Amino acid sequence: MNIIYTSTITCPKCGYQKEEVMPTETCQFFYECNNCKRVIRPKEGDCCVFCSYGTVACPSIQESSGCCR
Repeated sequence: MNIIYTSTITCPKCGYQKEEVMPTETCQFFYECNNCKRVIRPKEGDCCVFCSYGTVACPSIQESSGCCR
């Protein structure tokens, strides 16, 4: 399986999008939008902001190893 390490994250407040490299060792629980400066958190039931607002799920989910290590 090829793991994708980049994801385009979209701010739920202002719609700003930015491609980011996802961390491989931990989940990212907080993300500050570069445009509106809002700090976003994962939606309930998601393990990280990339799973909630990204175009690609985090590496842990892609590997089917469950939520982030």
